[in-house]
Amino acid sequence: MPGPMSVFDISGRAMSAQLSRLNTTASNLANARTTYASEKEAYRAIKPVFKTIEERPGVATVQVEKVIQSDIKPIKRHDPTNPLADDEGYVWDAGVDETAELIDMLETARQYQNNVQVMQTAKSLILDTVRMGK
Repeated sequence: MPGPMSVFDISGRAMSAQLSRLNTTASNLANARTTYASEKEAYRAIKPVFKTIEERPGVATVQVEKVIQSDIKPIKRHDPTNPLADDEGYVWDAGVDETAELIDMLETARQYQNNVQVMQTAKSLILDTVRMGK
């Protein structure tokens, strides 16, 4: 059994979770302006679901428990010139809210940066402690 979680374990796992979040955001934005022939095949945004991992009171981190599909519905749009259009001239746009995805991307980047800062601060404090002993 591994030892107790350190500040590096906690922040490292949080950074990993935020990278998963960033990957889903990138997937969503990559598919945001795609068009489909039917609602069933249209892309729907995906989101990670985080789970708290608590070792003991006051010592916890996070991990991605699963990735789920968003409940944002694809949008039916009239575009009779589109080669994917049905007999009535309709296509389906991906179910992605680009504005929400961009906001999520900024929040994700900030959370990742916060954990990088935690690791840098911990490293600096450990090095200062080692220097005190010399």
